[in-house]
Amino acid sequence: MVALPGVQRRIDHFAVDPAGQRLFVAALGNHTLEVLDLAAGKRIASIPGLDEPQGVAYLPSLHRIVVATRAGGTVTAFDDRNYRAVATIRNMPDADNLRFDAAAGQLYVGHGDGALGVIDPASMTLVADIPLPGHPESFRLEEGGPRIFVNVPSTREIVILDRAQRSILAHIPLGSFANNFPMSLDENGHRLFVGVRQPAQLLVFDTVSSKQIAAVPCVGDTDDLFFDARRDRVYVIGGEGYVDAIDASPSGKYVRLARVATRSGARTGLWSSDLDRLFVAWPLRDGHVAEVHVLGAAGGP
Repeated sequence: MVALPGVQRRIDHFAVDPAGQRLFVAALGNHTLEVLDLAAGKRIASIPGLDEPQGVAYLPSLHRIVVATRAGGTVTAFDDRNYRAVATIRNMPDADNLRFDAAAGQLYVGHGDGALGVIDPASMTLVADIPLPGHPESFRLEEGGPRIFVNVPSTREIVILDRAQRSILAHIPLGSFANNFPMSLDENGHRLFVGVRQPAQLLVFDTVSSKQIAAVPCVGDTDDLFFDARRDRVYVIGGEGYVDAIDASPSGKYVRLARVATRSGARTGLWSSDLDRLFVAWPLRDGHVAEVHVLGAAGGP
């Protein structure tokens, strides 16, 4: 566990530097980016003046940490050695999740009333926008293909994009399910995992047919979920105060293997396959300071 004294209100998404054993935490309500030394178990830097940071990406080849801000409407790159800002893209309202396409050297950001921005991270310039029917929440990039899967809660659907053509390929309607925020991709197994809040369910889709193949109850108020390919498990982090570990083995039963108690409002985090660890943000509650907890794959410490 790493304590974050002084960090107020909501904590949003993370990025990790596995080689350097650092974790980058978007402290949205605190208007800071927190930098943690995982080996030492302590905070080593806090970058202030960020107007509601939401998304974070770490680009080791460029020695940059990139942060997207909601209220500020910016995407800013920081030097990963001195934590100073080196470039900022402005006029990006509600800039949110970030994903890096390492093969193409492009950074994607969800923003505005409905778009994925395509950024050249070396020059920090916006090179294109891919229109969407509503504001994008979590999205995932294929590594072996051109598709991007995007959660669009306002229209209750998943939108599939072709990033080569920068166009929409398909829509997957969610029917009675609502508030689809987190998402994870099992590319080799051709499965897409989506968390919805109403009702609290983990949905599983076949990425070849786009058909829903499972819907199972999970922790409520989820904002992050991750697929552990090594163990065929999905970890669902929910603000209800739990992390659910769900079996995603070929049996297709999707039973819950474990439920780990966290703290009310703890709904974001990050799974690192490199470090084989799940990091979960515990926000300030009832006089208890904000913390980042580290869980092993089985749900234990």
